Amino acid sequence: MKPSHLTALVLLAVIVIIGVGSHLIGIRLYDRIATNLMISLVLVVGLQTFMGNSGLLSFAHIGFMGLGAYTSAVLTIPSQMKGMALPDLYPFLTAVEVSPLLAMVAGGLVAAAVAAAIAYPLMRLSDAAAVITSFALLVVLYTVMNNWSALTNGPRTLFGLPRTTDLPTAASVAVLAVIAALVFKESRTGKLLRASREDEVAAAALGANIPALRWRAFILAAFLAGVGGSLWGHFITSFSPKAFYLKETFLIVTMLVVGGANTVTGAVVGTVLITVAYEGLRGTESMLNATSFGAGQVIGLTEIVLALAMIAVMILKPGGIFPSREIGDILARLRARKETRS
Repeated sequence: MKPSHLTALVLLAVIVIIGVGSHLIGIRLYDRIATNLMISLVLVVGLQTFMGNSGLLSFAHIGFMGLGAYTSAVLTIPSQMKGMALPDLYPFLTAVEVSPLLAMVAGGLVAAAVAAAIAYPLMRLSDAAAVITSFALLVVLYTVMNNWSALTNGPRTLFGLPRTTDLPTAASVAVLAVIAALVFKESRTGKLLRASREDEVAAAALGANIPALRWRAFILAAFLAGVGGSLWGHFITSFSPKAFYLKETFLIVTMLVVGGANTVTGAVVGTVLITVAYEGLRGTESMLNATSFGAGQVIGLTEIVLALAMIAVMILKPGGIFPSREIGDILARLRARKETRS
């Protein structure tokens, strides 16, 4: 079996085990955590397709998640509720109501279309300039969502989405996202993009059109972010633009950095570890507040611990838990070594 196929098999098995295990336990809280994990996995794997292959950090990813969520909301909120949820909605959209599955695809396509339209000039930038520009793009997307009242209800909470995202749906989309990321990584575009990550000058000398390669990866990442946003919207059912800004950006980037940005395996492992840690810290924080521990309320414990964890990983293991090799490559090497010894 090829290492890439073995990687896909192992990662998909992890997703299935988490999904089936949560269902068999039968506790509603665990089912909610597992569903949220699968949604986060779609977002983190989407970010990995761009960041891991290009070597450029992008803060705009969560902005595209917001585009997907709002697109899906406008298309799926029942017509009789749109007058309350979106009082300023354009008349031609008031009677539109499609299935959540179709709206999820539409959310991904809208995010991808926006990325395709605005991102190509940005793909010419590298290093600090690229990071700063991606953060500026996040600010632009957040500002648009916060002020385009006709489609987002402005800074107020948008409600009325049908709750259609369950664990099987989220897990199925996560499986497709992982497969898409692995296929892209092994594609010609993915290989050339990683070559440019290691040495831009050498890759360009070999004929690689680096901005075009980054642009394609960015569009795929935006599509997956839009799909993830649609899933999240139909899981939460009510949200406001602040859900797609700095806090969520920090959490998704932490998942990828801790696991290893250069590998899809790292994206999956980082998502699982940080989700478990995040939920555990939230529970600890709630417990401490409920028992009146200390002089006052415990606030920000989750964010502080996650920030310290990311700093520790960056110091001790800068590449993350899986810095360069996928799990299939590691297992294949261990098997070859064992056969050699025998």
